[in-house]
Amino acid sequence: MTNSSGSTSRYIDAANQFISVGGTQLAYRELGPRGGVPLVLLNHWGATLDNFDPPVVDGLAGTHHVIALSYRGIGLSGGTAPVTIDGMARDAIAAIRALGFGQIDLMGFSLGGFVAQDVTLKEPGLVRKLILTGTGPAGGEGIARVGAVSWPLILKGLVTRRDPKTYLFFTRTTNGRRAAKDFLTRLKERKADRDKGPSPRAFLRQLSAIQAWGRQTPQDLGRIRIPVLVANGDDDIMVPTQNSRHLARRIPGAQLVIYPDAGHGGIFQYHADFVPKALAFLAA
Repeated sequence: MTNSSGSTSRYIDAANQFISVGGTQLAYRELGPRGGVPLVLLNHWGATLDNFDPPVVDGLAGTHHVIALSYRGIGLSGGTAPVTIDGMARDAIAAIRALGFGQIDLMGFSLGGFVAQDVTLKEPGLVRKLILTGTGPAGGEGIARVGAVSWPLILKGLVTRRDPKTYLFFTRTTNGRRAAKDFLTRLKERKADRDKGPSPRAFLRQLSAIQAWGRQTPQDLGRIRIPVLVANGDDDIMVPTQNSRHLARRIPGAQLVIYPDAGHGGIFQYHADFVPKALAFLAA
């Protein structure tokens, strides 16, 4: 399906495209009306282009030119996955420049939120508005322990034959279990031209970057002088929710949204509430 500008209007129909960064092809998908300030999306640990939640992307793309960007060494992207957030941020900046954008809005989920903060601090003139979801600051509480928290639940997923995101992203309440099932169903809606899954090596290299971020000296978030929206669930076990509160407190004027009975994937569980909030934030 395409809109009046000739661009794709549904994420599950968006073509896989590539941009060269330092001789390496990075994969991306784009949709929504062209013109205005584009919105770039950065995703979680091990995420491919098929891990962006369709109703979130589609909702944002109703009025915005949206670019979902993959990381080096993940899925269809070439090269080797960086072992630092710094490396991922430099790739993202180079890709944005190569796409011809002088200014963007930027939204990062989880690992993508780490990268989005670093992009904003490295290139303060590049980012107009910033959305940080399910994420936390460098040196944040519990971030270095994400592997210790995740491996038992990844194993549980293998044993129960369920996607580990069932346990990692959502609470085990009735609402959380329903939200997990709905979210994972949505991720399977695309049937053609799907991305490749992450290799074990890339998965581990990204984990090294996350753990290093958790041990890193805190950054001066007071330098972020643009509008920022922070969102998370109230029971995030991957990037503990307290980190979202710390971000909102340390970034001047940041807005904070905490969803009840929700985990790391709070914005997916509450996508019907999150998307209008994000659109209002971007439009303000």
